[in-house]
Amino acid sequence: MISKSIIPYDQKLAPLFIRNHLFSLIPNGTQHIYVAGIGSSLINGDSLGPFVGTLLHDMYPNHLTVFGSLQYPLDAETFVPTLSGFSLPENSFVIAIDSVLGPKKHVNSLVVQEGFILPGEGLGQNLPPIGDCSILGVVLEDNPALETSLFYTNLHLIYTMAQTIARGISLFVRQYFRYPSDQPILSNRI
Repeated sequence: MISKSIIPYDQKLAPLFIRNHLFSLIPNGTQHIYVAGIGSSLINGDSLGPFVGTLLHDMYPNHLTVFGSLQYPLDAETFVPTLSGFSLPENSFVIAIDSVLGPKKHVNSLVVQEGFILPGEGLGQNLPPIGDCSILGVVLEDNPALETSLFYTNLHLIYTMAQTIARGISLFVRQYFRYPSDQPILSNRI
């Protein structure tokens, strides 16, 4: 059975819940964490991954590598070229971040789950699987009539979700690799 947590994006303790769930998923001996911030910087509803990547960029350079940011998105066009030539070292752990369409009851929630995701699957794209676990932001109801709504999704919702996810991952990395507790948890790039 897949381990999964569903967390309201605006829950004050959401970053701690994300951190705790990541701790339950990471294998012992992991030496490096990769974040794949999947999505486009051109479509509001698809920009969650790039926002997270931007917030985490250069935070823990010895232990955290980010693919996908607002400046260099990991979208349908760049996904395969960016990752195809890259081979992950042993003892690495990949967290995939993406926005998704989902059941109405989960809209505005964050889903932290073990296992890979298939980026772009909801929009009919056929991209390779990625991630040892994923954090998904459910931004809209899974309804074909709403697909064009991704362009007009509330950017405040996306940014708030991204801050929550980035804080959770940063707290996790900081604690897992024993950085000092006064280490900042987000980049000041945005």
